Amino acid sequence: MPGIDECLLEAMALPGARGAALVDWSSGLALGTAGESPVGDHETTAAETAELARAAAEYESFAPAETGAIPGDGSGPPAAGPPVEDLIVTTRTGYHVLRFVETSFDSSVFLHLWLDRADGNLALARHRLRALAEGLVLR
Repeated sequence: MPGIDECLLEAMALPGARGAALVDWSSGLALGTAGESPVGDHETTAAETAELARAAAEYESFAPAETGAIPGDGSGPPAAGPPVEDLIVTTRTGYHVLRFVETSFDSSVFLHLWLDRADGNLALARHRLRALAEGLVLR
């Protein structure tokens, strides 16, 4: 099972990959990075993408409806991590895919992959990031 560096190198092997990072969305810190950053600084990119991930993970609008539960009353089973699997942001020149990683602890990390729009394959990237997130070993 790959660690952070191996996981990011595998992500960078995807067609059109420009940059990748593992980010803690509760603190906004990059736990590991590879390739380029859209703004030239991985820490800035990590902080900005963490804001987006935090909003998606915490807003009730994205939580799945629990059978027999009244939304927001806490009567449903506890979530095993954020209700969102991944986020996709498209720009004129690229794609940003944020894939949440389930962990044995508080599950507050995600993989961020930045793809060139001309060369990237969004479907392949989503499929591969899911596999990488499932196999990632955090040390």
